[in-house]
Amino acid sequence: MKIDLLSPGSFDGGQPHNQFAWLRENEPVRWHDEPGGKGFWAVTRHADVWAVDRDFQTYSSEPTIMITDPLAEAGGFGPYKMMLMMDPPEHTAFRKLIRSEFTEPAARLREGRIQELARQIVDAVIEKGECDFVNDVAGEMPSFVIAELMGLPLSDGRELYKLTEIIHTAPEALPPGAGGQAVMKMFEYGSKVIAEKRARPGDDLASRLLACEVDGRKLEDMEFLLFFLLLVDAGGDTTRNLLSGGLLALMENPEQYAWLMADLPARLPTAREELLRWTSPVIYMRRTAKHDADLAGARIKAGDKVVMYFGAANRDLAVFERPDILDLSRPENPHIAFGTGPHGCLGQHIARIEIDAMLREVLTRMKAFELAAPVEWLPSNFISGPKSMPIRFQAI
Repeated sequence: MKIDLLSPGSFDGGQPHNQFAWLRENEPVRWHDEPGGKGFWAVTRHADVWAVDRDFQTYSSEPTIMITDPLAEAGGFGPYKMMLMMDPPEHTAFRKLIRSEFTEPAARLREGRIQELARQIVDAVIEKGECDFVNDVAGEMPSFVIAELMGLPLSDGRELYKLTEIIHTAPEALPPGAGGQAVMKMFEYGSKVIAEKRARPGDDLASRLLACEVDGRKLEDMEFLLFFLLLVDAGGDTTRNLLSGGLLALMENPEQYAWLMADLPARLPTAREELLRWTSPVIYMRRTAKHDADLAGARIKAGDKVVMYFGAANRDLAVFERPDILDLSRPENPHIAFGTGPHGCLGQHIARIEIDAMLREVLTRMKAFELAAPVEWLPSNFISGPKSMPIRFQAI
């Protein structure tokens, strides 16, 4: 079995589940060579991914959560770090700054507005009978929600989403330096947000971040910009790719689509969790070993990269019955599409509300879905999902 978890080609059309299955069965913690790099351990079983993600004393998020991140490896932004690339207790202190915005009760307060946005998004395409589902529907929802959270124009959220897509694309699929330029454009926009919110603070997350304190001091500009990048970047990944990949899965599994539509209100929660397991939009997260450790028989050395593959963990036969079958009625579903432990996705409650709102709106107002052109997948080994998915449909 040829194993290549670095090439974006391995993820064209979805995740390489044949490779993952071989790894879980034969080498659940396997050393993977890295051209131009030191290599890494690929972790593919559910139990091992769960253990690594929760053991921050052994497996650090510093200096980066990416396999290859030249900027971070070279010192990144000097003394400044993105929250994702911190360990407790520093990570805990920064997470507290925004945690109250993303609790389940706080997310529920936004449910009505999110459903309203879903209606607006479908309204914009329903009469056409066709659209690019990724750009016109799936990408709109998280872009609009994070824009409203941060107190930004909705149209700006759409433009920021385009930058995140560039950031997630594999460097070899882009012009030289395009990823770094996208980050810089995000910072340029964030710097304007700083000036605007300091001059005219509002009742929004950006204003509150600029006013809050960590360790008795206010955030410096670069700390805010890294927060801003994280919120915009991570705010769309799961929702956008789950909605597009999820609709594709329903189109490919008509019996499951029919089962869901027989009682959409009651069946949507379990269906959503199964679609999260099935698509696993975030492919991996990296950690770095702080000291020597044993993991499933592999001898990890201090400084080694240890990479958790969530899509592989979510198809583990030891945890999921018939893992390669889409079963929207799956009663027990301990997937880890949102990660786990101290770095579990902070926005998962809002993401679930966004997903439910869009699926309700799409599935009750559209039918007879069919692809109008081949699906183009995001050329990335980090985020899994269609980049473009032209569809035709009938309005209900």
